[in-house]
Amino acid sequence: MNTRRGPNCLRCEYFYVTWDPSFPRGCRVFGIKSRQIPSIEVKKATGKQCPSFKESSRLKK
Repeated sequence: MNTRRGPNCLRCEYFYVTWDPSFPRGCRVFGIKSRQIPSIEVKKATGKQCPSFKESSRLKK
C-alpha cells in the first residue's frame, strides 16, 4: 500500500464494480458506491486512509 496515496482499491478484496453507470465503483466493507475509487471517499469522510484494505486473494503474486 502506498502511504501517500492510500490503498489501491483495484487490488482490494472488498472492491467491486457495480451495475450502476453513475456510480461504477463500490466497497463491500463501507457500503459505498462512487464515481471515484472508494478509498478516496473514505479519506474525504474520515480524514484517514482506509483501514479495511486487504489484498485480494484472486491476484497472482
